Amino acid sequence: MGVMSNAPVPEHSGWRKAFVGLLEGMLDGLYPPSCAVCGVSLKHGRALCDACDRDLPRLAAPFCQCCGEMFQGKIDGPFACPNCHELSYAFEFARPAMVRDERTLELIHRLKYNRQIHLARELGRLARESFADPRLAPALEGSWPMVPVPLHRRRLQHRHFNQAWEIARVLGGHTGLPVLTALRRTRQTDTQTRLTRKQRMENLRGAFAITRQGRRWIESSPDGVVLIDDVLTTGSTVNECAKTLQRAGFRRVFVVTVMRG
Repeated sequence: MGVMSNAPVPEHSGWRKAFVGLLEGMLDGLYPPSCAVCGVSLKHGRALCDACDRDLPRLAAPFCQCCGEMFQGKIDGPFACPNCHELSYAFEFARPAMVRDERTLELIHRLKYNRQIHLARELGRLARESFADPRLAPALEGSWPMVPVPLHRRRLQHRHFNQAWEIARVLGGHTGLPVLTALRRTRQTDTQTRLTRKQRMENLRGAFAITRQGRRWIESSPDGVVLIDDVLTTGSTVNECAKTLQRAGFRRVFVVTVMRG
């Protein structure tokens, strides 16, 4: 499953590909790459072999049209899962590319916590498969900006990078969509790993604000944005981000993540 054919193509792609190919060849000689899942030797800066790539489970119908939770069974037509049935999100829908799998989760954790930034290339490439979903056509056709979920400055100083921004940057190369730093985190929140959905919502309340860059974009092009994150678990984080973006003036918010947690 690839990117929809109407996605913009970056200019000068020919010489850029040639330059990137040359650079990758030099790096392969200095630092021989290997598959992050099975360890087999690779080339061209890859971190995931074709066999492991094919084996990672993708999101496939039927799945919840709100959060992307996959349903193991047969359902005719669009549906909302029991968790989303009585909920009202600020975003229109979330579209993960992958279903929960320990191998995919390990790639994400190695990017986030082990600072293996080269894995963002593979995760962004996997995330682009979400854009084959026809519901994302307005974003591609309108060149909506992709907005990474931000980290608080203290966590950013500790980690030195934002994994959502790194994934969005790779996605931008595949889709032609711009990456916009439209949100900032106003306060550091407690880790959400062991919190309930209600606790997560309270933990995140008022944690985001629109940036000057985001306000400038709204003045000229308020149609919509695509929020980017690594994993969607309860949807609390992206929902709070979507509320902030809508209050600032963006009319529509879609969500794309690498994996459904």
